[in-house]
Amino acid sequence: MRRRTGLLFVAPALALFAVFVLYPMVTAFSYAFFHWQGTTRGAFSGVANFTTLFTRAPFTTDLPQALLHNVLFFVGTMLIQNTVGLTIAYLLHSRPRSRRVLQTLYAMPYLVSPIVIGYLWTLLLSPTFGPVNTLLTRVGLESWALPWLGDPKTALWVVILVSVWQWIGFPVLLYGAALGGVPEELTEAARVDGASNRQAFFRITLPLLVPAVGTVSVLTFIFAMEAFALPYAFGGSTGNPAGATDFVSLLFYRTAFDSGATDAIGSSSALATLLFLIIFGGAYAATAVLRRHERRITA
Repeated sequence: MRRRTGLLFVAPALALFAVFVLYPMVTAFSYAFFHWQGTTRGAFSGVANFTTLFTRAPFTTDLPQALLHNVLFFVGTMLIQNTVGLTIAYLLHSRPRSRRVLQTLYAMPYLVSPIVIGYLWTLLLSPTFGPVNTLLTRVGLESWALPWLGDPKTALWVVILVSVWQWIGFPVLLYGAALGGVPEELTEAARVDGASNRQAFFRITLPLLVPAVGTVSVLTFIFAMEAFALPYAFGGSTGNPAGATDFVSLLFYRTAFDSGATDAIGSSSALATLLFLIIFGGAYAATAVLRRHERRITA
């Protein structure tokens, strides 16, 4: 009876997942193996659409560049987000009175749509009327007043830093919960044995936080590889300037909706399938390593 009641409550969510997530994924996967003439499906093509991604322009140049930007976005976001998020969570852990309020403030940007965040920071970083460059000029740092989103050398860094600013509340909350689960007896025993606070953190606390670090890293990888809204808000569908903020999701968008090619459905479906395999494979490998490390800790 309880099982039936549970299934009854879960059924609406499963139905929505099947209609809006599972069905589009399966159809996109099937579309990748057929020839297309506009919206008319032709004969079975095998891996021809996948071969197109590696042998025909513009994929031969745009795909490696976009994939590299995804990887750089992930590495930069993961390193900064994990380091800053863990530091903030550790500092807040020792302030129980103000912890809840500060955690809420850090998590507020997380609740705003990335497209809104992107357009907001586009205005803030405007080289003509943006308050960021105006402030830098007034304090005597004119050399730092750059066209942040107009220079290929800085545009990708802007996307990374704004993403970290928006999502920093998630690792802060997760690490805060993980720190609450670390037994105080372990750190107190380490201090009694003569360990400093730094030694106690790196040798006792940090190893016990590895599962939380792994969870944040895996979720960051998934988010970084499928990122679309934030880079689209900053650089449009072409990843301006000069493709410096181009991502695989933007390449998919251009292929499916802007290219005007007769085989756009097949090529874009193959690209979506390839991106899914990269995300699934990377997340699965990282999770396997994480579980192995967890078993080593608990052994």
